[in-house]
Amino acid sequence: MTVVSVSMPDELLERLDEFSEDHGYTGRSEVVREAARNLLGEFEDKQLEDRPLIGVVTVLFSYENSTVEERMMNLRHEYEGLVTSNVHNHVGDHYCMELFILEGKLDEISEFVGRVRATKDTITVDYSVIPVDGFTPLSEG
Repeated sequence: MTVVSVSMPDELLERLDEFSEDHGYTGRSEVVREAARNLLGEFEDKQLEDRPLIGVVTVLFSYENSTVEERMMNLRHEYEGLVTSNVHNHVGDHYCMELFILEGKLDEISEFVGRVRATKDTITVDYSVIPVDGFTPLSEG
């Protein structure tokens, strides 16, 4: 097996080690391998390919970090054909939340989420996707 060196902040490494111990993993390498498999498999759902989707992406970051906010604004403009709505909110005294509503194909949404996740200094990035063609109006149900 190939050995890979990864840089991460001490706090994240401590959380990784604690998670490994608390959940019965043999070590941090096993946790990282599983996380990599999960991340790579997230957008490989064959049932979602070639279907129109709605995506919701939520990003949390520190209020003091204007570079993240600027990056979110740039992504909003770069993906204007995908992003149908965008909301910026202040959360508590020190945080901002960016909410993106997307409409597009799986590969487009995947690319957008990847670009958001690659933004340095975000605290969390969460998302979900729903097939648009799977909706049944309540009046028919």
